[in-house]
Amino acid sequence: MRSEMTPRPDTRQAVMHCKRTGPMVLSGLILAACLVIVCALSLVFGSRSVSLSDILNALSASSDDIAVSAIRLRIPRTVLGLLVGAGLGVAGTLMQGISRNPLADPSILGFNTGAALAIVCSIAFFSLSTPAQYVWVGLLGSATTALAVWAIGSLGPSGPSPLRLTLAGVVISSVLGSLTSAILLPRVNVISSYRFWQVGGISGARFDLMMPVLPLLALGLILAFCLTPGINALTLGDQMAEGLGMHVGRVRSLAWLAAILLCASCTALAGPIGFVGLVVPHVARLLIGPDYRRIMALSILIGPLLVVGADVVGRIITRPSDVEVGIVTALIGAPVFVVLAGRRRTTEV
Repeated sequence: MRSEMTPRPDTRQAVMHCKRTGPMVLSGLILAACLVIVCALSLVFGSRSVSLSDILNALSASSDDIAVSAIRLRIPRTVLGLLVGAGLGVAGTLMQGISRNPLADPSILGFNTGAALAIVCSIAFFSLSTPAQYVWVGLLGSATTALAVWAIGSLGPSGPSPLRLTLAGVVISSVLGSLTSAILLPRVNVISSYRFWQVGGISGARFDLMMPVLPLLALGLILAFCLTPGINALTLGDQMAEGLGMHVGRVRSLAWLAAILLCASCTALAGPIGFVGLVVPHVARLLIGPDYRRIMALSILIGPLLVVGADVVGRIITRPSDVEVGIVTALIGAPVFVVLAGRRRTTEV
């Protein structure tokens, strides 16, 4: 006879489900609340601070005073920060999952340098000069570099491997960086046009530039979330994943395509913002564990929180001028990279 104190099987399942989902829900709610606060701060702070009533007027009324005009300029900047943060955060999660390398990042694997070389060539040889032109050129350069990394990393009878992909990204990034410098050095006029994009920032955000790239960004996000079960299987190793009935090559190829769409779109819109894709998955992993379904879900909140928060910090510390978000994220991400690299080396030894 079952004791009255012994929980029923369905009750035990419900308790276990709550234990598994509780930290995820709590983390999501806290991150969402923090993101709302950071977005509000992004609208408030700048060269001119505004009040909450000014924000409400800007969103509802047709007033044209200075405060309302300032807020309306900050709205696309905040939206771009949300989009870029989500894209880079999810892309970093994908790259770390398919390469099984905790140091994988769009900037380390050459995506940013490919976009940079394409834009430098477009300025130097084709006299392109508008942000709308930079978006498509940067998108093409980043996507081409990602495909080249995949092609080189796939050489060999066993196809693409995590180590080969990482090495290919580092080598190609170094080569493209050298080519970019070789083109820039004798052309002072190109340097002056290129340096504003090179830093990486969202201060020049415009909705008309975002709209054409949004479908690519959305497609990358949808594809990334559809691939999370396969990414979880890849973390067990290729042989184990194949034993579970998964087509390793197909999952890795589709994940790489999703990362290309996300990184290329974000880099084209905001320039080479580094270390977001490196930091975000590790923060998510610390909060809810190694399940990539949950890491991906939290990355879409942590990434925007990091980018928009870094943009707010950059506006505050040097008011009334701005420090571009790419500089702030580098100051945050570089120490994290050093710590992770040191920990990985210690583990291997």
